[in-house]
Amino acid sequence: MLIVNTASRCGLTPQYKALEALYQEKKDEGFVILAFPANNFGNQEPGSDEEIAEFCSSQFEVTFPLFAKISVKGEDQCELYRMLTALPAPLGGEPKWNFTKFLVDREGRVVERIEPRTAPDDPAVRARIDALLAAHP
Repeated sequence: MLIVNTASRCGLTPQYKALEALYQEKKDEGFVILAFPANNFGNQEPGSDEEIAEFCSSQFEVTFPLFAKISVKGEDQCELYRMLTALPAPLGGEPKWNFTKFLVDREGRVVERIEPRTAPDDPAVRARIDALLAAHP
């Protein structure tokens, strides 16, 4: 599983395309992407849940799970991100920007943190996902 905080008005927003392609390629092997829109960085996700869903569908044909908008840092940080950020380094710590990714194995353990500028289709990321999928057929 790949957990990612997303935003519709970010320079990294085109990563939605690579995320969707990765999801389509790997979903039958049990891989899923969980996207959590957040407006914590530069007001880059100001829309409603409905507007965000429409944007992701119409612009990037996103079919992986897209959740309601949350907060990934600060006093109103959601419980999931409270848990993720509490992990020891190098996994934990607040996301530095939109499109911070957390790779989770089949047992629910966070095994890697992937920083925002690293694309989801980066060869090292793909190799890590393939290894995790192959480890538990």
